Amino acid sequence: MTSINKIILSRTDSIGDVILTLPMAGVLKEANTDIEIVFLGKKYTWDIVNTSVHIDSFLDWDEIRELDEPEQIKILKAINADAIVHVFPVKEIAHLAKKASIPLRIGTTGRLYHVLTCNKPIPVSRKKSNLHEAQLNLKLIGPFIGRKDFTLNELPDYYGFRKIEPLEEKLKNLISKEKFNLVLHPKSKGSAREWGLHNFAKLIEILPPEKYEIFVTGTKEEGQLIENEILDKFPKINDLTGKLSLKELISFINEADGLVAASTGPLHIAAALGKYALGIYPPIKPMHPGRWAPVGTKADYFVLDKSCSKCRELDSCECMESIKPEDVKNKLLTLKK
Repeated sequence: MTSINKIILSRTDSIGDVILTLPMAGVLKEANTDIEIVFLGKKYTWDIVNTSVHIDSFLDWDEIRELDEPEQIKILKAINADAIVHVFPVKEIAHLAKKASIPLRIGTTGRLYHVLTCNKPIPVSRKKSNLHEAQLNLKLIGPFIGRKDFTLNELPDYYGFRKIEPLEEKLKNLISKEKFNLVLHPKSKGSAREWGLHNFAKLIEILPPEKYEIFVTGTKEEGQLIENEILDKFPKINDLTGKLSLKELISFINEADGLVAASTGPLHIAAALGKYALGIYPPIKPMHPGRWAPVGTKADYFVLDKSCSKCRELDSCECMESIKPEDVKNKLLTLKK
């Protein structure tokens, strides 16, 4: 088992991907409580990363990439890291890490540029694997922990999602003490196949109002997209679209009881916070729940029990949209506040 004092975890993509990377930090800290973990990510994921008690510092890739190469190398050298793990492979970062002379550079064997830039290749094939994204991530730190296989049931303990900002009073007052507080996140900013506004509208219609306090989240632009089909039709639900920062969204989900969404960042936030996180997925590889299901003690998902690629080149998914709102309702009725 390789011993190191400081490591960079590089993951410069979206919120859900970043959340599924955080268990790596928890596992590393368990193996070596003194290790210092630096997360290299995009600026907008900072509030997610900062929520984990296992991350010691954050490197803003959006800022670094604007600099000229000598300055970029200087910044990476100044970290004085013993290792970098290219969790999300980026050719530019891989070359910079080598030029910065980071001693141990870990990447998958599937990228040709990793052959030239990484000195510790790990044979992980995401394309052909049946493992979950979080399990695949953990294989990359096998040399540091003496272990590379984890069950999904083990992973919720490693998020470290415990640095939650208190929710401001005006938002906290929206949370019902009697009802089940349910967050619906109908859109995905194009990052995932969607269940369809008609299905979310039907779910709102059939949920007993005396049992559920419903909140709808999303960006301001998404609020405009769902206005006619959801917000105008159900004036008693709480419209939070465009009203929450990412930090506030995390805090709000932490106060709520459950969330329903497609494979989006908020779904993975809810799972990491130990909330009821119900995801709705297409039966299409690699978008299916086998790879991207929410991982949490109260997480679950809906997907048709079939293999289908009919909609692979389309924006919508007939199989996903055919999942019945009544089935989601019945599942919600089994959950306790």
